[in-house]
Amino acid sequence: MTRYSYLIAGLALLLALSCQHDAPPPEGDFSGWPVYAGSKAGIRYSSNRQANTENVRQLQRAWEYDTGDKSPDNRSQIQCNPIVVDGVLYGTSPQSRLFALNAATGEPLWVFGPYTAGGQVRTPEAVYQISRGATYWQDEQGGDKRIFYSVGPRLYCVDAEKGTMVTGFGGGGYIDLREKLDADRDLSGAYAVGTSPGIIYKDMLIVGMRLSEDAGALPGHIRAFDARTGERRWIFHTIPHPGELGYDSWDDPEAWKRAGGANNWAGMALDEERGIVYVPTGSASPDFWGGRRKGQNLFANSLLALDAATGKYIWHYQVVHHDLWDRDLPATPNLITVHHDGRAVDAVAQITKHGYVFLFDRVNGKPLFPIEERPVPTQALPGEAPWPAQPAPTLPEPFARQRFGPGDLTQLSPETHAYMLERYRKVQSREPFTPPSKGGVWIFPGFDGGGEWGGAAVDPATQILYVNSSELPWSLTMVDRPEAEAAQPISRGQFTYMQHCMACHGAERQGFGDAFPALAGIGKRYKEPDIRAIIDNGRNMMPAFPQISAEEKAALLDFLLGRKETGLPVREPAPVPGGGTAELPPYIMTGYHRFLDDDGYPGITPPWGTLNAVDLNSGRLLWKVPLGEYPELTARGIPPTGTENYGGPVVTAGGLVFIAATKDEKIRAFDKTNGRVLWEAELPAAGYATPAVYSIDGRQYIVIACGGGKIGSKSGSRYVAFALP
Repeated sequence: MTRYSYLIAGLALLLALSCQHDAPPPEGDFSGWPVYAGSKAGIRYSSNRQANTENVRQLQRAWEYDTGDKSPDNRSQIQCNPIVVDGVLYGTSPQSRLFALNAATGEPLWVFGPYTAGGQVRTPEAVYQISRGATYWQDEQGGDKRIFYSVGPRLYCVDAEKGTMVTGFGGGGYIDLREKLDADRDLSGAYAVGTSPGIIYKDMLIVGMRLSEDAGALPGHIRAFDARTGERRWIFHTIPHPGELGYDSWDDPEAWKRAGGANNWAGMALDEERGIVYVPTGSASPDFWGGRRKGQNLFANSLLALDAATGKYIWHYQVVHHDLWDRDLPATPNLITVHHDGRAVDAVAQITKHGYVFLFDRVNGKPLFPIEERPVPTQALPGEAPWPAQPAPTLPEPFARQRFGPGDLTQLSPETHAYMLERYRKVQSREPFTPPSKGGVWIFPGFDGGGEWGGAAVDPATQILYVNSSELPWSLTMVDRPEAEAAQPISRGQFTYMQHCMACHGAERQGFGDAFPALAGIGKRYKEPDIRAIIDNGRNMMPAFPQISAEEKAALLDFLLGRKETGLPVREPAPVPGGGTAELPPYIMTGYHRFLDDDGYPGITPPWGTLNAVDLNSGRLLWKVPLGEYPELTARGIPPTGTENYGGPVVTAGGLVFIAATKDEKIRAFDKTNGRVLWEAELPAAGYATPAVYSIDGRQYIVIACGGGKIGSKSGSRYVAFALP
């Protein structure tokens, strides 16, 4: 074992075995993979045991399916966790096509896309191309079988057997997620997309959505739609209206009209027997500046328990108060029965970006372990009002490191250490939850976690949670918003760029690695109409910008293409789609800065990516091992470091944890008792997704989407299935 594994295998095995309890059989049938995350409990577990610790080394490729539509510029992705129902696998492609395959052979059955016969996008919003999967529903008689999936703001209803739109649903086969939000203005031009699949309760589809994180964003209310007609059945206001619970947690009495966010973009879990849906929410908008949304900001950054039949409030817990750090709840909750204080408790576990597991009684919301409200720094930019304390569970133990100090800097070489130390000292604030400032603050774990949308897997027999983590620091620095009275002339295009683009692409348009591409010289790579289309509609993870006026877009194009501009901009409030304005924050961030050395390696000591096992009964971290490696560093004699990772794990009754997720383009099987790698296979592109595990005619399959396209990885368009000979 390397020093990065922390716990020797023998001790981990002893601890894992000592905490196992006789548990009732897990609810549901886990031979298939009928729901995103494997089941409505969201535990990413399979009862399949054909592949086990003794024979897993014999796994081989069973089939491959190529969607054939990856982007040539390596910007496309596949984040889909496919579902498998009655021997049919349903997944999504890099260009937002929905397909059905024979799950035993990979043979295509049909392909559906929001495109015309000539291949043109039927709706401009289809340019947004991140989909994590689909939702299956059938009526009680089993004659009406439907697939729901989103492309941009449109939630489509597709016949599961024919692959054609069900025209009786919504407005001719789809509904627009921007509609029926109980808003007092037209939202038809606003930005909203469906990222993660909704969840079915009886004959209703319960959904969330991804929103802009800027001023003027939509509210992230949770809604249920009739699975047959598309009519709205209920709504829960995550930004409370007057008279509703949580309304007084916003200092501004008009916040329900102005604030946005508090949305569910990561998916949900459902206790079907009790009829309770568990909904994790993200931060309120705008990110990083809350001077005009003062207060605790319920129900942002909260785990909500709602009556699935009516949407009525049952309980909540807010894991970050008045979020200034983009600490969205990033993944589906896990529903599991644990052993606590000598009794079986039906619980819900929620992982976070900052590396915690919050564990509650799922009926009443009572924490199973004490949660402390710990004082945090409150010195902030003028006009801000940070919350003075933030919740931290005493148990379970964090699965990610919580501190990043000078002693944690990289030791790859003395020269690299000295260079990174110099950069480290330029960021002034190092305490967790330090409010954003002009001097800079460290975000650790980074904006992408810690835990992320791949989520956690839980073994219902042992109550052990398995979660992967990235351990990469990011920095956050704020600057004054450009003023019309600037000492030096600022063109309208540059002003627009600083307002809307600089945070992701940098003050000099140099970008920040492969995640945020450089825009300098963009005219050499794209034609002007293509650039305008991306601004209008978004692309991959980039949102659309409907709030930018036509005049501002024209000026922005001039600026990006290096055309001559003159004059100062007119400083105006940001227009809101449908009318009205949203006052712009006085500060903007300079960008999402990963702390990487000149060779692209994290500037912190390894491990840089980990797989972790947490006992939910005792709250103890059982083991931690590196996840992934850089072969060139291994060749230098450096033990495996782990890599930044996206996508999640699956745990099986065969004693295995399957996970891809790593930058080194591999999928691995770990022994779930000690974290030892038992098998690995190369993939055609990085598997930044969560595997699905299922069986057909007694043969077990593990399938992973290989889309790549993130953190410098090449894009892919294949799904690969593995099975025993």
